[in-house]
Amino acid sequence: MALDTVERLRAAVRDVPDFPKKGIVFKDITPVLSDPVLFHASIDLFLDRCRGRKVDKIVGIDARGFLFGSAVAYELGVGFVPIRKRGKLPFQTEV
Repeated sequence: MALDTVERLRAAVRDVPDFPKKGIVFKDITPVLSDPVLFHASIDLFLDRCRGRKVDKIVGIDARGFLFGSAVAYELGVGFVPIRKRGKLPFQTEV
């Protein structure tokens, strides 16, 4: 992946200071998600890390991991496992 693409991805992520509370800088990824070229490039970066490896499943952590992980899993043709905090789903899950 070209360095230019990585820099464009970095530049697209917005800093939102003091959100959700004072002292925290929230990283807003919606500009990446809303730009099809940048979103595709971000998925390609994840795919590059998976190439040459035996991948059975992709695991994504709530909630941004769901967005990127499911797209990566789809491209690899493997299953996706969402990871959430205990008690967030209405049925028995593995812990």
